[in-house]
Amino acid sequence: MKHVNLILQGKGGVGKSFIASLLTQHYIGRQVTPACIDTDPVNQTFAGYKAFTAKRLELMRDGNIDPRAFDQLIEGIMTAPEDAVFIVDNGAATFVPLSAYMFENDVAAFLQQHGLQLVIHSVLTGGQAQGDTMDGLASLLEHFPNVPVVVWLNEFFGRVERDGRKFEDSKLFRDHQEQIHALIRIPELRKETFGADVDQMLRQKITFAAVKDAPDFTIMARQRLAMTWRTLDGQMAAANL
Repeated sequence: MKHVNLILQGKGGVGKSFIASLLTQHYIGRQVTPACIDTDPVNQTFAGYKAFTAKRLELMRDGNIDPRAFDQLIEGIMTAPEDAVFIVDNGAATFVPLSAYMFENDVAAFLQQHGLQLVIHSVLTGGQAQGDTMDGLASLLEHFPNVPVVVWLNEFFGRVERDGRKFEDSKLFRDHQEQIHALIRIPELRKETFGADVDQMLRQKITFAAVKDAPDFTIMARQRLAMTWRTLDGQMAAANL
């Protein structure tokens, strides 16, 4: 069965490309080579990972996003081998156009009718962007009620809480609990150690596995990154992605 992972969130700078990279590394660890697609017309962060050989989907025409360009994405998915796995990273600039395209063309139902498994991955982050990411998630849950959604709780900017209550205690979670396939927590990291190591890895656009051979990481930095990867990979495995 083909498996399509769409990373969608309207707020920029909340870790969408990081999540796309985590999913890719998880599949590679399972001996599955996913087809990686970067649709961000502004920052092709996902495509910057040489290990993933991600393809860029060119969406711009005359300075604007051409919705018909998304036809290429669906064409590639539909004509791929039956066991193909797709990871599609979308930037903030493509959130509204792609969401509208999917809604207007009934893409989710079309893919599901043809036996494809579609999963939407969205991000909630703590701090000032929490409200915006909640709104983005709510929009996805409302417009695509029959698509399972994996919610990534990114604590880089702080815990994902409101008035001391976790997301799991929110009305949004309760109302859509059956649709939410899994919660995956990207834990808040000590900035001086674990956080600095992850930041260095992201700036170099290398994988957790490649760190062990990277000369500019110390022994303990490699140890901390290995610990971080075990935590994240374990959650993805438990979520049966």
